[in-house]
Amino acid sequence: MPNVLVFCEFTGDQLKNGSLELLTLAKNSGNPVTALLIGDDCSLAAKKAAHYGAHKVIVSSDDSLKNYNSEVFSDLVSRAIIEASSNIVLASSTTLAKDLFPRVAARLNAGLASDCVSIDLQDEKLTVKKPLYSDKCTAEVTFQNSEQKIVLMRANQLPIGEPDSTASAETSSLAVESTNLSTIIKDIVKGTSETLDLTEANIIVAGGRGLRDKEGYKILEPLAKTLGATLGASRAIVDAEWVPHSYQVGQTGKTVAPSLYIACGISGAIQHLAGMTGSKVIVAINKDPEAPIFKKATYGIVGDVFEVVPKLTEEFKNLL
Repeated sequence: MPNVLVFCEFTGDQLKNGSLELLTLAKNSGNPVTALLIGDDCSLAAKKAAHYGAHKVIVSSDDSLKNYNSEVFSDLVSRAIIEASSNIVLASSTTLAKDLFPRVAARLNAGLASDCVSIDLQDEKLTVKKPLYSDKCTAEVTFQNSEQKIVLMRANQLPIGEPDSTASAETSSLAVESTNLSTIIKDIVKGTSETLDLTEANIIVAGGRGLRDKEGYKILEPLAKTLGATLGASRAIVDAEWVPHSYQVGQTGKTVAPSLYIACGISGAIQHLAGMTGSKVIVAINKDPEAPIFKKATYGIVGDVFEVVPKLTEEFKNLL
């Protein structure tokens, strides 16, 4: 029987949605589930992992773990996988995980499939599917000659089960071992946004060149606030320095899969489409009826974004 380890990312006492999805998947597979949490204070988040299906929880909690260090984290994760005797490792395909798990795979000589959109845990071969060539096709991937199999799943691909607040799990600690580090993280400057990261967001309002300038982009803020959405952007306006790179959706930005994606003044270059075609519903607003974005849109509105967005905002305010 496979032994599943879920690497859980969290903020404060809240596990990220992608981690909750994977805990639910692992629980429903009927396999033993171990959750791994690494950070400066994991106690409350560890309890949440048990509520969502973890039978065991491994915690590495230390002040030195407040900021991500690839050397320290890869050592801890590798040791946790060995300690838990896990042959299947699941993690959300976040920026941190994409940096961390190739290092872990190299240490353990394990197979790694990243940016996956579906997974079959019932099959002993562990079959996953992942997009290739900017989502133009999908590959079905299995693992061969790999004792440990590591899968990084895109967020918003799987359901999240109901938590059982009465559930508990066996908890063990994993100490940080002093090593001669080649890098030391002194500080990380974070953005001031209180909204979800783009990869976790259920609703995204994104803007492009059609918003004219940096001031024009601000027209999206009332709409995003009304919907509880996260703001996004095309590469063009990130390069123009209207918004930070953390807003960028696309091939060289973040890949997202929200329930609702509202594209405002975005023409739909292939690089941008590669990052958002996994969205459940796409609403495109553009004054050019021939804009490529309309070929991918569920609903299209041909019109001036400066006229349409305020009207949409007012309508949503009346409904919500």
